[in-house]
Amino acid sequence: MSWSYRAPWWLQGGQAQTIYSALWARTHEQPEPAWHRERWDTPDQDFIDVDWLSDIASPSHNNTLIPSTNPSIDSRAAGAESVGVLCVLFHGLEGSSRSHYAQAWADQARQWGWRLAVPHFRGCSGEPNRAPRAYHSGDFEEVGWILQRMRSEHAGPLLAVGVSLGGNALMRWAQEAGEMARHTVDAVVSVGSPLDLTASGHAIGRGFNRLVYTPMFLRTMKPRAMTKLAQYPGLFDREALLRARDLYEFDNLFTAPLHGFNGVQDYWRRASSAPHFGQVRVPALVINALNDPFVPASSLPGPHQVSDCVTLWRPAQGGHVGFAAGVFPGDVRGLPQAIGDWFRAL
Repeated sequence: MSWSYRAPWWLQGGQAQTIYSALWARTHEQPEPAWHRERWDTPDQDFIDVDWLSDIASPSHNNTLIPSTNPSIDSRAAGAESVGVLCVLFHGLEGSSRSHYAQAWADQARQWGWRLAVPHFRGCSGEPNRAPRAYHSGDFEEVGWILQRMRSEHAGPLLAVGVSLGGNALMRWAQEAGEMARHTVDAVVSVGSPLDLTASGHAIGRGFNRLVYTPMFLRTMKPRAMTKLAQYPGLFDREALLRARDLYEFDNLFTAPLHGFNGVQDYWRRASSAPHFGQVRVPALVINALNDPFVPASSLPGPHQVSDCVTLWRPAQGGHVGFAAGVFPGDVRGLPQAIGDWFRAL
């Protein structure tokens, strides 16, 4: 199957579809989705916060990692719950369960009777994490740990969806896991992800993007970095980071060195999922609008660059994680609906 998005007549252009969808389009029917938060301790003595859709039964409250002796689709760890579909949604840069796409997914999951979990990358849940590290676009080890724990506590079908940064990290995990990914998830989906971080990093640093989106991201990223510096004095050059004018400079000073990369170019190259889609061995859906202002269409992998497990959806419109549709003021639940249909058809 495929999905074709057409923007309404009153919402034209990638920039408008990006901004309007995030700020004003409808994401849910009343009441607003409610969340229940769990804190998970990580193997390196840090923590992440996971928000669960409250309308769906929450998992065990055991806060230790439960290893699965045989985590296959047909044989689950003892005590794992079996309550239908579990969707795990990985948010984008500076996102959370409050992001418009998470709200839309919550509304759809509530209607379908799916369980929904939004794991927050470190430092994104409203409370600084303990460790000196933060999160990054190629954080596939963190994604793998989260998904393995989800699988150990859930016996039913498991769908993992990543939006923007979260989608690239999720695909890097699927690529690194290879055949073993099938033992953890039933399918993976990326939405609006910067699959070539170098191309997207430069795109967001030019023109209108530099004037609007770059300051928006840095407005929260810089204070978060300063909080990390207060926890760990000397972690990076404070004055140099305060002078950072774009994501290239920020990633070079903060993200890359904190996560073991040799500068921003090494980080963007090694964290990009675009070169590795031939390694994917689990059903994967990769969705990118061709007018996404962050993700140049020329940077996207073509059909000859991906494995037979990968489905590419390339709508001409949609902007960056936009896809508002319908009569004014529009609705952004069409994409979750289409992804749900794709998953059920597998």
